[in-house]
Amino acid sequence: MVTNTAIDTAVLQRFSPLDGLRRENVSALSKKATVHKLPAGRPLFREGDKDKRSYYLVSGELELRVGGAVVARLRADAPEAKHPVTPGIPRRFSASAATAVEILVIDSDLLDVLVTWDQTGVYDVSEITGEIPVDPNDWMSILLQIKAFHRIPAANLQAIFLRLERINCRAGEVIIKQGDEGDYFYAITAGRCSVAREFPLNGSGIKLAELGPGDSFGDEALISDGKRSASVTMMTDGSLVRLKKSDFNTLLQEPLLQLVAYAEAAERVANAGARWLDVRLPSEIKSWHLAGAINLPLHMLRLNLPQLDASVHHIVVCDTGRRSSAGAFILNGRGYDAAVLQGGLPPAGAVAGQ
Repeated sequence: MVTNTAIDTAVLQRFSPLDGLRRENVSALSKKATVHKLPAGRPLFREGDKDKRSYYLVSGELELRVGGAVVARLRADAPEAKHPVTPGIPRRFSASAATAVEILVIDSDLLDVLVTWDQTGVYDVSEITGEIPVDPNDWMSILLQIKAFHRIPAANLQAIFLRLERINCRAGEVIIKQGDEGDYFYAITAGRCSVAREFPLNGSGIKLAELGPGDSFGDEALISDGKRSASVTMMTDGSLVRLKKSDFNTLLQEPLLQLVAYAEAAERVANAGARWLDVRLPSEIKSWHLAGAINLPLHMLRLNLPQLDASVHHIVVCDTGRRSSAGAFILNGRGYDAAVLQGGLPPAGAVAGQ
């Protein structure tokens, strides 16, 4: 498998939901995506695989199999190739190259976070004070590299952004010291840090890692409510953003959202007057959607709230649950009654009647 990392943004914008992203965010994503070239006969993934990657067919033709039998062929110029190749997890099909193919590969969590932030970023950036860099390109690029942020529910992201505090640091400055109580979660926006841990036979400390822009640290002690397990020292001048322990723990653990499993959600829709509210992009809706669902893309939700009946219970849905969490947070914060479909939409064809 040959990887080409120089990806033209025009290639990304051929696909959904990438075609709905703002230009600066497509540019940021182009630095994280890869294009893989497979010869004919080479497998792409197998039925039952649980890898969290989104695959798009750039050129050539794929063969899809179930239990060894060919069930479909997908050509790069077909309308359905605009969407990820069998995106459900675990994989419902095996896919292999019927001809030589080019496959665009994107980390699914990264893509989902970027789509969520793209649709909420207008107010996230504009409401941040001068304490935080206001260049949305730089800020977004840095956040996209902070893997710890991927684990934080999207509904809490705005509050987190508003509470982040920026600090400037000098080379040699100790940011956290091993054995201290955890007080802040940190992310690096400029400069480099050294992580070192002291052991009984080595009191001077052993260097464990170097961290740079986009890396984060300090979350383990906050989540576990334990002591700092290592010391982190600035190797160069730089800047960090930090979040207080109380804010970090509250925004991570506070039950802001009502999660509902599909069976219960379907019961509410069928017998209790609830409505599905799909906050994906129109191009994603075309691939498949729940019968009767209202479509209000997340980035348009605030502007279109008057279209929704405030007396109706809404079950907010998206493909993974991240965008629907953000949507439910918006609704609940404005007096609506909303729940989130837990785990995101089931795969197309997995729901009777769809």
